[in-house]
Amino acid sequence: MTNSMTGFASGDLTTEYGDLVWELRTVNHRYLETQFKLPDGFRGLEPELRDLVAGKMKRGKLDATLQFRATTQAKKELKINEALAMQVIGQAQNLAQKIEAPRKFSGLEILRWPGVVTEDAIDTTELFQPVQELLSTSLDSLCSARAREGARIQTMLEDRLEQIAVLSGQVRARMPEVLAGIRERVLERARALEARIDDDRLEQELVMLAQKMDVAEELDRIDAHIEETRGAFSMDGAIGRRLDFLMQEFNREANTLGSKSADPVTTKAAVDLKVLIEQLREQIQNVE
Repeated sequence: MTNSMTGFASGDLTTEYGDLVWELRTVNHRYLETQFKLPDGFRGLEPELRDLVAGKMKRGKLDATLQFRATTQAKKELKINEALAMQVIGQAQNLAQKIEAPRKFSGLEILRWPGVVTEDAIDTTELFQPVQELLSTSLDSLCSARAREGARIQTMLEDRLEQIAVLSGQVRARMPEVLAGIRERVLERARALEARIDDDRLEQELVMLAQKMDVAEELDRIDAHIEETRGAFSMDGAIGRRLDFLMQEFNREANTLGSKSADPVTTKAAVDLKVLIEQLREQIQNVE
């Protein structure tokens, strides 16, 4: 199956403590890299969340953001640290005596002092299981989105592979004509020299030249790479790296084909092959 490494998904869940929202976004990456943004109280859950992601994805960079909005009912009663408040008031009064025209301060300003007012924290451990379950369902949605995008990429890849197969067939069909043309040009040059030439030696040279210009082996390998690429589409798991290696092999054969080219048509076919292979490579960068 061909999966893309790019996608987006979100999921939300309402609990008695508040609302949970996961936002997931992935882009292409050489390996699997996960970055979590978790509220206070949930960071201890990160190792379990990473294992959950690794069980569903093999490659890509995932940015996962969890939001938690506590309900009014879940919020506990505010508590005032009276001892700390009295210390703040006392220090403020002492400073006021040393100021020529002190400004009056209000009780609200005292309450704003860090630590004077505290709120019972929600026990987030009660939400650990719902957070994991919500992440699991959100990851399923993300994987489905990546699969749909991967199907579109595969359609494009198959179209380019078909074009490569057509070009390979055209070059193969033209090779006898190309080799015959090379033979005829060499014979014409030999006759133009008006010199005595050993026919057996000339024939040997023609055979060696034909072998040097023969690209049948390169075309066979290109056809084999096409079948290998098509076969990879039906494999389970991540296939992006395998496809990337195949693109390197495609490029190697296209370069050799161009270097052996003996006529403009074959040269043009080699250039067209490299264009198609580059288009394949660009899309394969997004394949998991």
